[in-house]
Amino acid sequence: MEKLIVLLPGDGIGKEVTASAQDILETVSEKFGHSFSFESHDIGGIAVDNHGTPLPDQTVEACKQADAVLLGAVGGPKWDNLPSHLRPERGLLGIRKALDLFANLRPVKGFPTLLHASPLKEEIINGSDLLIVRELTGGLYFGTPSERRDNGNAVVDTLTYTRREIERIVDKAFQSAQLRQKKLTSVDKANVLESSKLWREIVEEKKQDYPDVTVDHVLVDAAAMKLITNPSAFDVIVTENMFGDILSDEASVLTGSLGMLPSASLAENGVGLYEPAHGSAPDIAGKGIANPIATILSAALLLRYSFGLDEEALAIENAVEAVVNEGYHTADLHVENGKLINTNEMTQLIAEFIKNETVQSIS
Repeated sequence: MEKLIVLLPGDGIGKEVTASAQDILETVSEKFGHSFSFESHDIGGIAVDNHGTPLPDQTVEACKQADAVLLGAVGGPKWDNLPSHLRPERGLLGIRKALDLFANLRPVKGFPTLLHASPLKEEIINGSDLLIVRELTGGLYFGTPSERRDNGNAVVDTLTYTRREIERIVDKAFQSAQLRQKKLTSVDKANVLESSKLWREIVEEKKQDYPDVTVDHVLVDAAAMKLITNPSAFDVIVTENMFGDILSDEASVLTGSLGMLPSASLAENGVGLYEPAHGSAPDIAGKGIANPIATILSAALLLRYSFGLDEEALAIENAVEAVVNEGYHTADLHVENGKLINTNEMTQLIAEFIKNETVQSIS
């Protein structure tokens, strides 16, 4: 049966990296005998320009009808001065809400040849392989009221969660831990926030259902410090929306480049959305030098979580690792004695490895 993948290229380098990921998905479909179809829709700044809104209704409807969604990036200085409801980022928040994408999975794994690019000493980052599971549709970003008061001299934002919202993300984290090293760290601020106190209570309740998983609780400020001082201590981290936003971005730079890190945003019984951790990088858009690896690895997550194609996902991940270990790199990476290549060349190498299980040199 043919699977429909909706592409949301977005802004900046989004168009280039989603095109690369599409090429890799088409390579996989040919090698493994699958049938994927693709259609593109606007989101973010380009949607504001073309439709007057960062999230057109037709984009939402197309995503709801898809089997999976692959997103590039949104935003850029062109739209920085727009009112809040027209900011490109509102399109991203809106599609998450529309698809009920409650769980964001952000794997962070270092490549041996790139450890020197980490801001941390190599002996600290070496061996780090963690997964951050972030609640995505509740908390401070979506609570109401959220407004200015007293003629702009006071503001209010509301942090709200229901028991059900917390339970489903905690379940997802426990299930993820079962597939890895069976260690779960729950991050909260239970010494201050009522929402975190309920969060911690639910984690304690849920751990009875997952006796094979070891659980510990860490306050968010301590977790932020430990990510810098001892990242290899973590396996799976689960936390609420804002804490997850901050910690996942912190963790994403540990490996030395945002251009290497994918993410998956999952619904309970619906379409998943997959996107790179990096931004739209408008300064290099159109130059053909963007690093497509994070988006290509996001396509691997798409195959694994939305289509249940783990072998095919591994084929992509193994190809990326092989190419990087051969010293090939785009301009955002710095590999001593490496081979600098552009976006299309990187995509070609990864595709060739998938086809032939060997890395061909670029002539």
